Amino acid sequence: MWPNGSSLGPCFRPTNITLEERRLIASPWFAASFCLVGLASNLLALSVLAGARQGSSYGRSSFLTFLCGLVLTDFMGLLSTGAIVVSQHAALFDWQAVDPSCRLCHFMGVIMVFFGLCPLLLGAAMASERFLGITRPFSRPAATSHRRAWATVGLVWATALAVGLLPLLGVGRYTVQYPGSWCFLTLGSEPGDMAFGLLFTFFGSLSVGLSFLLNTISVATLCYVYHGQEAAQQRPRDCEVEMMAQLMGIMVVASICWTPLLVFIAQTVLQNPPVMSLTGQLPRATEQQLLIYLRVATWNQILDPWVYILFRRAVIRRLHPRLSTRSRSLSLQTQLSRRPTMQ
Repeated sequence: MWPNGSSLGPCFRPTNITLEERRLIASPWFAASFCLVGLASNLLALSVLAGARQGSSYGRSSFLTFLCGLVLTDFMGLLSTGAIVVSQHAALFDWQAVDPSCRLCHFMGVIMVFFGLCPLLLGAAMASERFLGITRPFSRPAATSHRRAWATVGLVWATALAVGLLPLLGVGRYTVQYPGSWCFLTLGSEPGDMAFGLLFTFFGSLSVGLSFLLNTISVATLCYVYHGQEAAQQRPRDCEVEMMAQLMGIMVVASICWTPLLVFIAQTVLQNPPVMSLTGQLPRATEQQLLIYLRVATWNQILDPWVYILFRRAVIRRLHPRLSTRSRSLSLQTQLSRRPTMQ
């Protein structure tokens, strides 16, 4: 608890920002446009996904289930956080007056962590699914792949929610952040704040690193099959290339959007001497950096659906017409089954 001079909740730190500064920083038009573009992009992707799921194979159906979970998560994240931020920017309400008990701040902190971790964890889950589908095509019952995919999506949601609820159980704290329009984890040096900040960074970094490793192996395997001795007759199916192109795009977008924020959080909470003062105040430069990195990370929710929309076979064939004129190829599973190591 910081000395805020009243019986207000623990989510309020000392801040030195005027109403005029908040007006200059918090533009309701920019926030509303950002959210509307993101929501429209995710709705478009969901409609395209609905059509793609009909008649798809078991392996592709499983991958599309993960994509559906990712796009739905991004949509709900933009909707829930955007409603709070746009309302605050439009009304410029005093958070202490509106939410003295910090319930709204705690709610926003939970959903910020939840919808932040979910895309990264889902990206790692999708990379694992494709890794098994390409390197171990016969290791999973095809009939249960769809159910397992939804079960995995549910497990990811449960894991992200469990992490997000930790500050409500005493591990870390959610506080109102500069310029007073959003709540997030506290970049303090106290054991709870440091532990929660490093845990958030660990899950995010582990997801990005695992995605990179598994996707690299999957792409290498596809290249091996594509350029193998029987490549002329047995190339990977178009859908295998399409899924890996989409997955690589999702991984690149997530890495670019989230790595600066993850590194910044780890550096700030581990810095010695501590960046945050004993009264809970952060240097203005640190607060501004956190806001910039958070805005960069939020672009992930807008770009994810466009990765799927633009990296479909119809678009790839327009860019590479040879893909649409080549002869019908055999499946990747058939190619892998003919390796000498397979019995």
